[in-house]
This record gives sequence, C-alpha cells and structure tokens, in this order.
Amino acid sequence: MKIARLNDRAICLSAEGHFDIATSSSGRFSSDVDDLAQHWQELEAWLSDNNPNCTDTRGSNYFAKHLHELQAPLLKPRQIFAVGLNYPAHTAEVASAAPSSPVIFTKFSSSIAGPGDSVTLPPGGGVDWEVELVAVVSKGGRNISKEAALGAIGAYCVGQDLSERYGQMSGPAPQFSLAKSYAGFTPLGPWLTSSTAIENICELNLATLIDEEQMQTGCVDQMLFDLPTLIVYLSSIVELFPGDLIFTGTPDGVGMSRKPPRFLTAGETLHSSISQLGALRNPLL
Repeated sequence: MKIARLNDRAICLSAEGHFDIATSSSGRFSSDVDDLAQHWQELEAWLSDNNPNCTDTRGSNYFAKHLHELQAPLLKPRQIFAVGLNYPAHTAEVASAAPSSPVIFTKFSSSIAGPGDSVTLPPGGGVDWEVELVAVVSKGGRNISKEAALGAIGAYCVGQDLSERYGQMSGPAPQFSLAKSYAGFTPLGPWLTSSTAIENICELNLATLIDEEQMQTGCVDQMLFDLPTLIVYLSSIVELFPGDLIFTGTPDGVGMSRKPPRFLTAGETLHSSISQLGALRNPLL
C-alpha cells in the first residue's frame, strides 16, 4: 500500500494509477493523510477487503517523474524524533565516540517540505544533507516491548534532514532542533509505503546525490541501534502517538566532514532515495 497527498487529498497509489481514498470509501476514511495515520490498520484492512479500482491512470511510475505534483504525505505530525550518530561510519567521520544509547533530538513540523518542493537556503550558507529512513508510528503508547516494536510502525518513507551547520554548532551548546528546522528543511515522501509491503527493512539502501554527484550511500543494516531498539528507547521516556515520525539516522558522506567542507548552494538539486520507498528531488534556491 502506498498513500500520497495530491491536491490536499489522500490517494492510494499503484504503479498504474490511483484512486481518492475518501471518495472510494464513500467517506468512511478522511481525505487527510494525517488523519489516516490515526487509522492505519483499519485502512489497510479495508483496502485488502475491497480492492478499489483506480480512477486515474497516474500512478507511482508517473509521479516518480513528476514529484512536484505531490505534497508531503504528512504535514502535521504530533512529534518528529531524529537519531544522531546511528551509523558507525558517520560517527567516525564527525570524529565522535560511538554512543552507548540512542542520541535523540527533534525537528519541528513547520519545516516539512514535499518530495519535489524547492528549498530556499538561508543566508550564510552551511547547509548540509542527511538522507534518512523515516518510520511512521501507527500504534502509540509507552513502554513498547521489543517484540511489539515493529508492529507499532505503519509505514516508511524517505526523509532528508537538512542542517544549517554554522548555527547548529555555534554558542555554548549545540542548537540541533532550530538549525534543522528552517522552512523546507524536512523534505518527506514521496509517499508512505506500508510496513507490511517491506519484507526486511535491513535491506533498504539509502543514497544522496547533488545533481549527478554521489554524496551518500548506506544500508539500514548498518545502523548502530536498529528500529526496534529505537522504539523501545523512545517509548520508555515519552509517549508515542500515531502519526509521529522517527528519522532513524544518516550514513556517512555528509558535507561538513569533507575536506574542505562542502555545503549546498543555490541552483543545485538535491536527490534523496531509498530502495523500495522512492526518491525526493528538491531544487535549491
């Protein structure tokens, strides 16, 4: 199951076409993807039982080439968590010791952008890239067990955690959340892929390109703390809610660790992809 947002309405995608979920369900389900995230399992069951026909021939193959037509699938998550230093090679490139427990920070939902949206870089430069697997919570709660952890995730998508490094590292303490929450600094999408459609998330491969230049490659199986561990850890401290986003960390290849450092500039296009989940393509202004 792939769920996207088109013209402010939730659609279900196949390779060949799509249909409007609210219309096809005669109003049983909302037209808002953020609301559907609260009823993910119910929606999956309904789709399996009813198998609605596509009413539009534009499917995932079409939208993969026309990303600008899609909006970010989720716009109003209650919480956005992000994990730092979760790939050993990335930890090494930033000259940090491997953490003994997950390093967690947050981003703000006002920074969310769509899969083909342009991103205006703030003055001063220093904007870096971090492609990440994003997990979407569908069953919330506290103290979720490791056995139940993956069952708490309803979908996955591609995320890009843009970071303004000068502001992030200035002052007496790092400013992770603010430096990573400028307008457009959280490109998301291109759609939500149901967790039941992914046989093994550890086989997913991540990549970042700037124009045609490869910047990052990695695989989810390289994570220091896997997704069940992250869910157990987070839910032991805070309550998770349906629709929450968990950015699970980035592989090595970020700009600030290059010699000399390499940051994004206007006129470039940032490409972020994960196998089986799709790709983002964000022009930089």
